[in-house]
Amino acid sequence: MKLVIQRVKNAKVEVDGKLVSEIGSGLVILLGIGADDDRSQMDWLVNKVMGLRIFEDDAGKMNRCLLDISGEILLVSQFTLYADCRKGRRPGFSEAALPDKAEKLYEEFADSLKSKGVAVKKGIFGAYMQVSLMNDGPVTIILER
Repeated sequence: MKLVIQRVKNAKVEVDGKLVSEIGSGLVILLGIGADDDRSQMDWLVNKVMGLRIFEDDAGKMNRCLLDISGEILLVSQFTLYADCRKGRRPGFSEAALPDKAEKLYEEFADSLKSKGVAVKKGIFGAYMQVSLMNDGPVTIILER
């Protein structure tokens, strides 16, 4: 699994010009699921996300986690994180999980985050989405397991 995590002031997902999900302060997580991924990577990644101290405290230091600021998560499936661009000019996606498997793990990932006490909003799996966000910092973290 690959995650691109962005600390945001706000973010939203639209599909066909209609608002699907929206959050205030928190994290946008772009989640890529690989062909060989399973639940075993998920627990580590969820715990790491929940413990990341990337929000500023009163002294301006990145010392608070998502729960400390009562932040939200916008979770968006992103198979293109598994793009293979080593050959040619057109990326290959053979390392990405097939849709049935990826959707199941995407939903389980969302449920696992929710079980930690955080509000989780989602995009629509497999849809063509427009994701808008205001990156705060900017702070962008890449996690892979």
